[in-house]
Amino acid sequence: MIGITVLGSTGSIGVSTLDVVLRHPERFRVVALSAHRNVERMAEQCRRVQPSYAVMVDPAAAASLREQLADMPRPPEVLAGAEALETIAALPEADYVMAAIVGAAGLPSTLAATQAGKRVLLANKEALVVAGDIVMRAAVASGALLLPIDSEHNAIFQCMPPSFADGLGQCGVERILLTASGGPFRDASPASLAAVTPDQACAHPNWQMGRKISVDSATMMNKGLEIIEACWLFNTSPAKIQVVVHPQSVIHSMVQYSDGSVLAQLGNPDMRTPIAHALAWPQRMASGVEPLDLFVTAHLDFEPPAPERFPCLELAYRAAAEGGTGPVVLNAANEVAVAAFLAERIGFTQIASLVERTMDQLPAEPVGAAGLEHVLAVDARARGLAEQGLRALAA
Repeated sequence: MIGITVLGSTGSIGVSTLDVVLRHPERFRVVALSAHRNVERMAEQCRRVQPSYAVMVDPAAAASLREQLADMPRPPEVLAGAEALETIAALPEADYVMAAIVGAAGLPSTLAATQAGKRVLLANKEALVVAGDIVMRAAVASGALLLPIDSEHNAIFQCMPPSFADGLGQCGVERILLTASGGPFRDASPASLAAVTPDQACAHPNWQMGRKISVDSATMMNKGLEIIEACWLFNTSPAKIQVVVHPQSVIHSMVQYSDGSVLAQLGNPDMRTPIAHALAWPQRMASGVEPLDLFVTAHLDFEPPAPERFPCLELAYRAAAEGGTGPVVLNAANEVAVAAFLAERIGFTQIASLVERTMDQLPAEPVGAAGLEHVLAVDARARGLAEQGLRALAA
């Protein structure tokens, strides 16, 4: 039996992970679950999969969960606080760790799982965006296996030769074609975007996602973060990655080779496919996803992203090219900006403006010998500057 910890189990990726795991009870055992404060869903999950541990980051939510599970014959040990995430990420009983906590908040637990030598199913792209060098060096030192869960990176992984870690040029890869749906505003006029509401931004045409990542999809910042993540996962540079808008979300990404071949991974837009792939790799197993019917799909469209509609994408390319702490600032400012937009404190188009302002105020610098400590300090400073920018926008 393979023991698995699911970090962020009440979110969309966590729910899909448990759906796949429960289809194979002879193969997987859930060791631990975590959530921020969604007590009702966590209680339901605990009763269904009976983990040994359950973590609620919010202490009040942890107390409530203990009360709700008191009648279980063998209730899980309920832990509270962000530090407990690192504890369950490194449990000896857990062979695999699904890292699905959204944002930079998922970095410490993802790093803990990596340092512990786990198979890390990486759904938290921000861990590599913020601390890619630190995480990748930890994986080499511990022997951890990082398998991408983002549908795009998982598709790239499936289309890559085994030797890609030696460098793309060494294994005949010319470039990575990173697909994007274009989100809900793919055809919207740039002038109309200023009036976009949070509900409109979260209405993704193809995928069921949380609100933060849905907004990132609408601004295409998610694709920018994926560019940075792909650079670390596949040992390449942003110049080797081209974003292709593909509205149907059937081709999840492609790899172009020097002999003229282009390999693509196709499937219905359902996160259970990459989750099942990473859980079973190098084998395959059922995910519960309906097979792709090419006759129903009928046609596939491709177009370049429009810079005037998606300025966040260019900001991400800039941060990737700058390197060092550039992606740290980009991600921190974006998290502050998206939270402000969802709270209706700023408009949709002001997300990019706030990110750019913060990047201009805090230029990229080398990460330095302090490593994670330096990264977290820059992250905090960038968030502070972004908050100042919010106040300036409101003035």
